[in-house]
Amino acid sequence: MEEGIAALTIDEGEEEPWKMNTGDESTPISVEYSLVGCFLTASVINFQSMRNTFVNLWHPIGGVTILDLGEKRFLF
Repeated sequence: MEEGIAALTIDEGEEEPWKMNTGDESTPISVEYSLVGCFLTASVINFQSMRNTFVNLWHPIGGVTILDLGEKRFLF
């Protein structure tokens, strides 16, 4: 496993940027303090359960918006 991790690089080129579809273009979303997360699992992610779990863990004062970017990637 250490050999596999040692061979990882970030110089493999750039990917296309992800497009965000919020569904409601009239509400602007600030991405100043955003985080993109990815789940490394083969199973399906239940969006509502994941959202409830993170809200309970983080206890955000002003709330949190979570958007599904597809391919098990989420914008927090």
